[in-house]
Amino acid sequence: MLTGKQKRYLRSLGHEMNPILQIGKGGVTETVITQAEETLEARELFKGRVLPNCLEDVHSVAEELAERTNAELVQVIGRNFLLYRESKKKPVIELPH
Repeated sequence: MLTGKQKRYLRSLGHEMNPILQIGKGGVTETVITQAEETLEARELFKGRVLPNCLEDVHSVAEELAERTNAELVQVIGRNFLLYRESKKKPVIELPH
């Protein structure tokens, strides 16, 4: 579980990011989960976007993706969300204590 200070730090890192993963009308599929897993392992932090044609709520999509990838949902703003998970092989982001 992330502390408020750690979430603030991650939000500041994610502010300038462009969304890498887009979720469309299919919702959270196995392909989306695989892409998210690979991206989290490589980058640890990424921004995603739920497209307007997705039938599900942005918060529920982001929470489901975070749960299924064992990641932390850092933030949801509009249609964008930010996910974080420490890399098992090569951690890059050092969180404040």
